[in-house]
Amino acid sequence: MKLNYDNINVGDEMPVYVSQPLTRTDLVKYAGASGDFNPLHHDNTFVKLLGMERVIAHGMLIMGIAGEAITAWIDNKNLRKFNVRFAGMTEPADFDDLENTTKRATITVTGKVVKKYEENGEKRIQCDITAQNGFDSTKLTGFFIAALPR
Repeated sequence: MKLNYDNINVGDEMPVYVSQPLTRTDLVKYAGASGDFNPLHHDNTFVKLLGMERVIAHGMLIMGIAGEAITAWIDNKNLRKFNVRFAGMTEPADFDDLENTTKRATITVTGKVVKKYEENGEKRIQCDITAQNGFDSTKLTGFFIAALPR
C-alpha cells in the first residue's frame, strides 16, 4: 500500500532501518566526501592522546544514515524538515572482537508518528526518530516533518 496521509496514524512506527557496520574505511570515505579531516575520525595516536580508546564516526555521517532511513520510507520530495540532536559517539567496527564491534558499529534507526496536521495547505506528519547502535546506546534523537498525499 502506498503511504499517504489517510492511511497513517499517530502511533504508527516507521520501518526499522539497520545500517551495515561502520568501518574505518567508511570514515575515511566520508572524510573525503565531506572535507572533514578532523583527526578524531581517523588518527589512533591523536585519539589516544585525548584519552579515547578509538576513533569515532562523524556525527553528520550518523545523521546521514538517519536521513537514509527516513527517505527509504518517505519520498525525499515530501520531506519538509529534518532535525537531530547528537547524543553519543559512534565507534567503527574494529576486528579485535568482531561480534561486539559489529554491534557497536551498526546503526538502527526507529521512529514513531507523533502528530498529524495541516499546514500551508499540506497534510503533514511529524515523526520522532532515534538512532542507536547494537548495544542500544543512543547516538542521536530527532524528528522529521513530511507532507503526504491524501
